Amino acid sequence: MKFCSHCGAEVRLGVPHGDNRERHICDSCGTIHYHNPKIVAGCIPTWEDKVLLCRRAIEPRYGLWTVPAGFMENGETTYQGAVRETLEEANARVDVQELYLTVNLPRINQVYMLFRAQLLDLDFSAGEESLDVELFTREEIPWDALAFPTVALALEQFFKDRESGSFVQRMADIERDTDDPLGYRVTLVSC
Repeated sequence: MKFCSHCGAEVRLGVPHGDNRERHICDSCGTIHYHNPKIVAGCIPTWEDKVLLCRRAIEPRYGLWTVPAGFMENGETTYQGAVRETLEEANARVDVQELYLTVNLPRINQVYMLFRAQLLDLDFSAGEESLDVELFTREEIPWDALAFPTVALALEQFFKDRESGSFVQRMADIERDTDDPLGYRVTLVSC
């Protein structure tokens, strides 16, 4: 950030009085600009033993597969965001169930909140941000072509939980790890 969104003056990085983190500060109008993580809301939509995935038509990770999810909009709940994203990306209507997985990505200032969901019908198709949408069994999932580590983690846990017959709400942290060949480290915490 270079300029204040309130008055247009240049901003500087500094620790405001009473704070403990660097913020963008406007000395001209006194505004302190706080930047907070973005929330990604989505779901794992299922039909019988299959999961609905979307093949991305946008960057990042164009052409790879993901669950329907995206940034929340102002004025909506995480539940509403998950329903909206599923409709936008897969033209699919779902009955959203409980929160299933929360993933913290401090490196990129994001938090993923994924719900379990049941497709209401099989009337789905690729939305504007998808090249294709398909139902996959566990064996059919294109594991090597998943867009994000959050998606791989969510699907791996989902199928393990479904096999055990017990879905547990989970939380995980995904952080950069230069010692790992994948470049990240996943720490899973069951709630």
